[in-house]
Amino acid sequence: MRLVRRLRVSTAIRTVRDEPHEYVMPHAAGPTDQELVERARDGDALAFEQIIHRYEGQVAATVIGMMGRCPEADDVGQETFIRLHTYLHKYRGDAALGTYIVRIAINQALKALKQRKRWRERFVRPDQEALELLEPVVKEGDAIDARERKRLVHAALGQINPEQRAVVVLRMLEGYSTRETAAMLNVPEGTVMSRLSRALERLKGLLGPLLLENP
Repeated sequence: MRLVRRLRVSTAIRTVRDEPHEYVMPHAAGPTDQELVERARDGDALAFEQIIHRYEGQVAATVIGMMGRCPEADDVGQETFIRLHTYLHKYRGDAALGTYIVRIAINQALKALKQRKRWRERFVRPDQEALELLEPVVKEGDAIDARERKRLVHAALGQINPEQRAVVVLRMLEGYSTRETAAMLNVPEGTVMSRLSRALERLKGLLGPLLLENP
């Protein structure tokens, strides 16, 4: 029974996986990542633009998964590439460039979420926030449509620990492997698995109406 409930949570979360993200671009053929990095380090602005073009989709999807669609997410996406440009000289190629960039995006998103949390703690009552985010707009017996399902999932993701949320976004929404997720978060694979397990248990309690729609 516990496994079935966990699978239902996974199904519910993946309903938002096909939601189109702005800026998602295909990885075009051309210079290798390392070639672009070396050219960008030498001051080639076009090379850095190609890096942005190549990875802005991954960054947008990750940041939106972490923060939802909001002006802050746009700011975090821009800040990710600003920091990449600033510290590109420190990139040694130990991890794939995409992994390195997503790691920056996750760190920037976590920083923004901490700032958001401090603001909410000061100006918003916890019970008020929970009602605004999680109260479903459907009545008992009504079907939950796709848009409402996505809203509920994003709202629930917003209520779990940011570190656990990062694992859910990378593993379940973006489809990265456990190994890739561990590299992006710079944690052991076992930590990824334990965070994912705890996140699913937490989401199970937040997605009750949605689970009933996915028997």
